[in-house]
Amino acid sequence: MPMHNEEIARVFDEMADLLEIAGDNPFKVRAYRNAARTVRNLGRELAEMVAAEEDLTRLPGIGRELAAKIRELVATGRLRALEKLHRQVPPTLEELLRIPGLGPRRVALLWRRLGVRDLRGLERALAAGRVARLRGFGPRTVEQIRQSLRSRTAVERRFLRFDAARHATALQRWLEGATGVKEVVVAGSFRRGRETVGDLDLLAVVEGKSEVIARFLAFDEVTRVVSRGITRATVFLRNGLQVDLRVVSPEQAGAALVYFTGSRAHGIRLRRMAQARGLKMNEYGVFREGVNLAGADEASVYATLDLPWIPPELREDRGEIEAARTGRLPRLIEPADLRGDLHCHTRASDGHGSLREMAEAARAAGLEYLAITDHSVRIGVVHGLDEERLVAQMEVIDRLNGELEGIVLLKGMEVEILEDGRLGMPDEVLERLEVVIGAVHSHFRLGRRQQTRRLLRAMENPHLHLVAHPSARLLESRPPIDLDWRAFLRAAAENRVVLELDAQPRRLDLDDIHARQALDAGVEIAIDSDAHTVQDFALLEEGVRQARRGWVEPDRVVNTLPLESLRRRLRGS
Repeated sequence: MPMHNEEIARVFDEMADLLEIAGDNPFKVRAYRNAARTVRNLGRELAEMVAAEEDLTRLPGIGRELAAKIRELVATGRLRALEKLHRQVPPTLEELLRIPGLGPRRVALLWRRLGVRDLRGLERALAAGRVARLRGFGPRTVEQIRQSLRSRTAVERRFLRFDAARHATALQRWLEGATGVKEVVVAGSFRRGRETVGDLDLLAVVEGKSEVIARFLAFDEVTRVVSRGITRATVFLRNGLQVDLRVVSPEQAGAALVYFTGSRAHGIRLRRMAQARGLKMNEYGVFREGVNLAGADEASVYATLDLPWIPPELREDRGEIEAARTGRLPRLIEPADLRGDLHCHTRASDGHGSLREMAEAARAAGLEYLAITDHSVRIGVVHGLDEERLVAQMEVIDRLNGELEGIVLLKGMEVEILEDGRLGMPDEVLERLEVVIGAVHSHFRLGRRQQTRRLLRAMENPHLHLVAHPSARLLESRPPIDLDWRAFLRAAAENRVVLELDAQPRRLDLDDIHARQALDAGVEIAIDSDAHTVQDFALLEEGVRQARRGWVEPDRVVNTLPLESLRRRLRGS
């Protein structure tokens, strides 16, 4: 079977993890991480590019050595460099990195000092008190690790929605090739736009006889068939993702889509409302005394309850039914509402495109303006800009704005919020910028009071416009910082600081709950791509989907504004 981009990206991630544990060159580690991000966000399959003998080194962050490794993976499904690394560093150490509080340095200490190679070994070392005796493992860290291990077994395996989307799209196209299939829809938490999914729920709308079940089981990614029947089947894909297929007739399609989209709490509310009206609602339709009243489309199902159609992203039983009943459903933001992007990196720091390349890619994505916000200089993380390099970049931006058509570049910077809340660049430099983004990239484990005080002080700086990815979480690898959100949101509103919803699939930060809380607190939002490559502007759609789950309307998003209106907003006028 062909090796897909997601699998190649996972190999590169594994290489980076194990090299970092081994204490290898940080630039080499970063090269693999950047390559994984490029591969994961690529719009085409690398296997197709290799088959067409295309030059892979034209991809951002892919040099000759990494291109050769991609070709090796596509051709053989293996990577000799990884196998060699496995002989030096136990691959089981990777699972330790998914424990909050454990980074590569601590995992290396556990392995080298205590011989810990996996989760079971970590549990034994904790029970014996050996972990607490290691330097760098304070009581709070040890307790955090214990709690994470206790809760880990109770948490189902989940996949990033962004990663699952490739499988969902491939399955839809594959199943649409079956006779009699009118439509294939992905339902469940995927359709509701949740950032992670436990499985995929597919509905195939079929008229007459169809071999859609047999075609489903023959999909080339299927490795295990759990069950099969006339109208349903369940399989596992090669990456461990479970997929459920249900076959429905056209007259049942809407009712089935409401039922299988969920959420469970939303569905229970609807069925209780139906019962109160003497109706029976299920995946086959809405019935009164055996007569089917609705079910061909979702709108007809909601209409039986005197409700308008409710967007899938809102179906979490968080007030959407009451809002629908009283005509107060929000007009949710759409991708087309975005006029610009306020967070973008070039190769001046850790991006992979030039100023011109990023500008032209943003224009091609339909944007009217783009803020260039390379990192301020930070030791050991990225090659950030100091004052001299920033001034030089600003001069280049001025020249480019005289040459570019259809896109305007804004001068900006992503500035480190230091441990004490100061910004990592002098005020006299920041005041020359149009967009100043503050971000937390270190000291993630500060206590709530200190972390909150840090962010509040940063927002008091009159030059700060946005706080990037406010919780600093990384899905599946780093928990959010401990923050007093009520105080944080109140301070953001008072200082008119915009909060970012970062569209990178491993961030999606703000999450949906905090996005809605921000709106309630009177805080505006920016939906940004945090682009590091020319392909990353496509990720804005991921950010919009997350914003929709947070009930976000276009007029609460600053980068829906025309350019001059945005400039006035950022100047505070």
